[in-house]
Amino acid sequence: MERGYFGIGVYHPKWEVNIGTLWRSAFIFGASFIFTIGRRYKKQGSDTVVSFRHIPLWNFKTYKEFKEHIPYDCRLVCIEMDKKAVLLDRFVHPQRAVYLLGAEDYGLPSRILKDNVIVQIPTIKPYSLNVSVSGSIILSHRLEQRNNSLSRGYENDPK
Repeated sequence: MERGYFGIGVYHPKWEVNIGTLWRSAFIFGASFIFTIGRRYKKQGSDTVVSFRHIPLWNFKTYKEFKEHIPYDCRLVCIEMDKKAVLLDRFVHPQRAVYLLGAEDYGLPSRILKDNVIVQIPTIKPYSLNVSVSGSIILSHRLEQRNNSLSRGYENDPK
């Protein structure tokens, strides 16, 4: 029996196309939900597989409102370029997780980063990736890690 769940979202997203792409990736990789905090775009029209029929998109006005709705015993994982970050290839995904990506133009505020796990995608060049690309990489890595655990017989791992 597979345990756990996960969701992924963006803090103050600027471009609706990134939400549509992330929504599609989240659906394909098995996420339970996606969300935005303080969205700045007007509408979302780029979800080509009609993911809204399969997983919900929640919109929170503030980080405080979002924190009030994180599921019980669920780990918030910030995805950001930061000196304190764990590199993705060394990160063990929690069984229950909510992944938070930063705004396209300024990332995640330090007040959010200071109290949460931070994961960074390793790159060769010191530039940030597109937010929907970053989210897709995180989701793919989670699936790969899950599949590796299942192949070793850890499907009942209580993490």
